[in-house]
Amino acid sequence: MSQTRIGRINEEMMKELSTAIRGMKDPRVQTMLSITAVDTATDLRTAKVYVSVFDKTKTKDVLKGLRSAGGYLRRHIGDTLGLRYTPELTFVEDHSIEHGARIFDLLSTLDIPEEEPDEEDNDEP
Repeated sequence: MSQTRIGRINEEMMKELSTAIRGMKDPRVQTMLSITAVDTATDLRTAKVYVSVFDKTKTKDVLKGLRSAGGYLRRHIGDTLGLRYTPELTFVEDHSIEHGARIFDLLSTLDIPEEEPDEEDNDEP
């Protein structure tokens, strides 16, 4: 299957999962969370859903809530996307936002002097 089709499916699944999760009534999932990525297998049998939770103390509860609602979310995906196979969803905690923030902090602490333009590079007549 082409990578562009898998990419489109991943994007649509992210959008539909975000919509479905907002409508859930499970108190474990009623926290600030974000679907950061979806990685669907080429045979459309499985999909990893990467989830970032704002309150890190509630991450395990949120993942448990999402796993217990996996059937509902899978059915929602199947109904809205109309794929031949609806992937089995696996929810994984995503650390990429924390990692990016850490790298940003490290880069902002560096003291790199700005280079002044050389007079030799000046091509004015």
